[in-house]
Amino acid sequence: MYNRRIRNHPKVSYGHWAVNWTGVLTMERYEPFLLINFKTYLEATGKRAVELSKQIEKVGENAGVKVGVAPQFCDLEKVAASVGIPVFAQHIDSVTPGASTGHVLAESVKAAGADGTLINHSEKALLLIDIDRAVQLAKQTGLRSVVCAGTARMAAAVALSEPDMVAIEPPELIGSGRAVSKENPEIVTESVKRVRRVNRTVAILCGAGISNGDDVYAALKLGTDGVLVASGIVKATNPKEVLASFCEAVLRAA
Repeated sequence: MYNRRIRNHPKVSYGHWAVNWTGVLTMERYEPFLLINFKTYLEATGKRAVELSKQIEKVGENAGVKVGVAPQFCDLEKVAASVGIPVFAQHIDSVTPGASTGHVLAESVKAAGADGTLINHSEKALLLIDIDRAVQLAKQTGLRSVVCAGTARMAAAVALSEPDMVAIEPPELIGSGRAVSKENPEIVTESVKRVRRVNRTVAILCGAGISNGDDVYAALKLGTDGVLVASGIVKATNPKEVLASFCEAVLRAA
């Protein structure tokens, strides 16, 4: 199920989920996961995407914290071949192989070396029916899914599709530098409560405005299993330093 990069590691963990080297899902103790979305920032395009991914991998390994990256589609294969951490696509469409010009096929993403994919990011939003179809296609293809949701109600709704992770990200705070874990902690705690009512095993990430270690610490203390971050790392003057502060916060919150 997993490609050669994952087999180099005895265990790769996503929040509550762990995957051993045979690719079998098992329940494990809590391990936070930091997923860095490169979006379409020039700072993480082409060769820069590969270099940044290597830096992220090194910081995560040094700290003993689970990290992953979500580069642009054109950079997926290069990044996947260069690092051993989980690599996620930024999107897949709810289409099957055939006449779907311009769409992103789950099988294509998998063939490029991706381990998982984001679904329904607010900048690439989908209808609920298409979210469910995309999650099922990801499962069939052997991709882990991270479904984004802008409200607690939406988080619970997408959790019913049984993705691997749900990321709560109020769109008004994305890229703002104002962390949802501090600006609107109620939406995080309400999301956790609603999601757990319908799905007790899905990992829950927190995103939007996360920019320093204190933001990460606050998110974990609100009951989440990690964070989804973009500009806070990618556009930082010193991404390694910022990520190191994130990792320190994870260890502090443990």
